[in-house]
Amino acid sequence: MNNSSVNTHNLTIASFLMRWIVGVLFLMAGYWKVFTLTAKVHAENFFVAAYADSWIPQWALLTGGYVIPYWELLAGALILIGWQLRAALTSVGVLLIITTYGHALATPLFDIDGHTFTRLILIIGVLILGWQHDKTTAEYWLKKR
Repeated sequence: MNNSSVNTHNLTIASFLMRWIVGVLFLMAGYWKVFTLTAKVHAENFFVAAYADSWIPQWALLTGGYVIPYWELLAGALILIGWQLRAALTSVGVLLIITTYGHALATPLFDIDGHTFTRLILIIGVLILGWQHDKTTAEYWLKKR
């Protein structure tokens, strides 16, 4: 193997690992919110009740509280199987913007070092490294056909 193919192989492995970690994180967060907590409780407790005194209208809070668990579940699954990756990764990036705003609205000096920053770095890593050579993605197999 030449140096270039070794480097491509290493980038593919790095992208695979990052993709699977971020996919599992979003899939499991969505799974828990949909099937254990329930989207209704998520919406009522973490959105409507938590931000009732904010400028955000109740209908928007309720909608966001119901949509986000399914969004995380679907996007996490897409990331894991490797299909529509650019769209799925971008969508969870937008989700991070929304949740960061919500946390910063509640706590203006919100510390993003926990879940938010870690997930953001994984998303950016997969986008930068690419997944075109990753034989574990649905996109690779569909393109190959």
